Amino acid sequence: MSAIYLRKPQLSDLTEIKHAYQNSIHLHRPWTYPPTDFEHYLAQEHRYFVCLTENHAIVGTFNISNIVRGYFHSAYLGYEAFYPYAGYGYMRYGLQLVLKEVFQTLNLHRLEANIQPDNLPSIRLVAHAGFVKEGFSRQYLRVGGKEWKDHERWAILNSDWTDKKYQAF
Repeated sequence: MSAIYLRKPQLSDLTEIKHAYQNSIHLHRPWTYPPTDFEHYLAQEHRYFVCLTENHAIVGTFNISNIVRGYFHSAYLGYEAFYPYAGYGYMRYGLQLVLKEVFQTLNLHRLEANIQPDNLPSIRLVAHAGFVKEGFSRQYLRVGGKEWKDHERWAILNSDWTDKKYQAF
């Protein structure tokens, strides 16, 4: 049995997820800030919690956003690991489960992650999963509604993922 699993958020998770973000601020700044509207956060259609099998604790979260179909069939990936679970490989395995969802269930062609250049743990996470660095976007995103930040653009294609070397199953 796997050490982790993915599940959709529920309204009953509100207290736990607020605490997870509050306890993890030191992991996320200056790259991201906690959500301000947690009910909207929990209602996002393609948000997944990474949970421990043994006690069901939420160790991290992934969000697939801006899904565009038609000629694009692409989306964006966001994620956060939570303290004290960061650094144990849970997000690495969770990303494999998310990629399976993205490329098999949602049948997307491409998934993109935009990462600030100094966020080395995040870069290692996506690179290990098979994402390829495609470019650099100046002042790409206003992080926390505060300051415009440069980002590296990383992406993985469905055809990349189907190559067995990226599938951890």
